[in-house]
Amino acid sequence: MSSAHPWPGPGLVLLAPAGAQPQVAVCLAQPLGLRPLTLPLSSADDPSLFLAALAQEPPGWLLPLPLDPGADLGVPGCWADALAAWRQPALLLLPAGPAAAGLPRAYRALLELAGVPLLGLVQVGLPWSPEQRRGDGLPWLGCLPLDGGMEDPAAVDPALPLLIRRRWAALQGAQA
Repeated sequence: MSSAHPWPGPGLVLLAPAGAQPQVAVCLAQPLGLRPLTLPLSSADDPSLFLAALAQEPPGWLLPLPLDPGADLGVPGCWADALAAWRQPALLLLPAGPAAAGLPRAYRALLELAGVPLLGLVQVGLPWSPEQRRGDGLPWLGCLPLDGGMEDPAAVDPALPLLIRRRWAALQGAQA
């Protein structure tokens, strides 16, 4: 992505129920015009200290959080609370599956209750059924057809990065 279309904020955190996988960041980074970050992180780390350090990173990063955003931490709270306190925009990644609406609803509720600036939800894996996802009533942005560790940025539907950018720009405008 050219510098004529700058990212609407310093960076984006990828969240997933069991932690976001680095290969998803690799796949999304190029189409979004961001650089993937892989920073060592454990459940014993203080999220506020980690997010303070992350704020010092040059803009244009994409971080897959390797931990469940709702899991209890060694300090009071969870990652969702810390992301909300720092007003850190996030994208929620969810696996494909037959009961695909229950988990997304639960995690969206968790993030919404905490106050995380959530851009939307992205399904990772196939099959993708846009009609069924619209029926969920959730802010689905699309699907990453990743399978078996595939890290091909060409597999990303060109509409997905555009939708993500639009959601972030709208979110930034709403916070101003």
